[in-house]
Amino acid sequence: MATGSESDDDPAAEQERPAHMERRRWPREPAMRKERPPHASPALEPLRFSTQDLPPAEQFQAWRAHMAPLVDVHLPEGKSPEDGFLAEQTGWHLGDILIVQQRAHAHRYIRDQAMLRSSPIDHWNVGLQRSGQAWTEVNRRVTETGAGEIFFMSLGSPYRGRTTDTEALLVFLPYEMLARDASLLQSAGNTVLSGSHAELLTGYLTGLETNLGNLTIEEVPRIIQTIGDMVVAGAASSTRTDTGQNQANMGLMERAHRYIHVNLHSENLTPDVMCRALGISRTRLYQLFEASGGVLNYIRKRRLLQAYADLSNSADHRPISEIAEAAGFEVAANFTRAFIHEFGLSPREIRRTMATQQRPAPAIRSTRHYGKTIGDWLALTG
Repeated sequence: MATGSESDDDPAAEQERPAHMERRRWPREPAMRKERPPHASPALEPLRFSTQDLPPAEQFQAWRAHMAPLVDVHLPEGKSPEDGFLAEQTGWHLGDILIVQQRAHAHRYIRDQAMLRSSPIDHWNVGLQRSGQAWTEVNRRVTETGAGEIFFMSLGSPYRGRTTDTEALLVFLPYEMLARDASLLQSAGNTVLSGSHAELLTGYLTGLETNLGNLTIEEVPRIIQTIGDMVVAGAASSTRTDTGQNQANMGLMERAHRYIHVNLHSENLTPDVMCRALGISRTRLYQLFEASGGVLNYIRKRRLLQAYADLSNSADHRPISEIAEAAGFEVAANFTRAFIHEFGLSPREIRRTMATQQRPAPAIRSTRHYGKTIGDWLALTG
């Protein structure tokens, strides 16, 4: 995702920035809303973030706080926060996926191992670059994305890079949604998709973007399926050849993630049981989940995220104690402490918002008066 590191060994040399962006609401407005019959379901409601109405000296800090759960961002060398920083995102939740229309001034970005260990975000990210350029480095391999190109990467791996002033359409898909094709997708990570499948995906996303304001809930499942299928097809046609060992590692990780997903609420979901089921040693298992802070930490985060989803579900009337037990906590107080530590809100607060028919509360603590973060938006997917 084009979003920075201030390291001297920058993945690409600084280039001249494009002309100053217009001061306007940036994401292109969706097509005019169509008239609906009285019985039709309401259209999707967008989430919005903008620095435009803030004093220039506060704009970059607002952007940095908004992006903090995903990446640590920095200004380009020679730029000061007092210069102002115009950025805007409009987010659309389509069931399990999040689509974000984004425009932002030039910046650097980094998602390191420490952030991966403390973050539940491991989505797949597809981005259609509308304007500008971005350079992203993963495992010492730099990918350059230009206007009109579509890139693909995993947020479950560390990366860094920089971007000029850009406009992009970003699509975030939960890991579990495409877990069946995880090994294929991992091998296509940090890649500019190419070929006919990439062209079809670009065309589909372009058409979808112009109609985001007109979509209804009934249309979402088919769109989710279509995007998922097209992403896998695009990755398959663009994947590069990896060594046999890397392929084996990715296949094993896919099996491990799938095993956890299927047995998430089992009392027997332990490292020893997983080792026997996967036919690997404890050392090998720990190596697989090292980037996630260990296998037990990964399982705990997955269970807490499922508990958050259950508490946000207005149709789920189970007592909080029962949801806590399903998440592996025999003592409700321990569940509450872990939940607050993870999300910044108590289980009761999440349940209360649903009782009053409000949107689910953010899953990551918001920052000052700048509003909900992109982490909050992503927490509502999957």
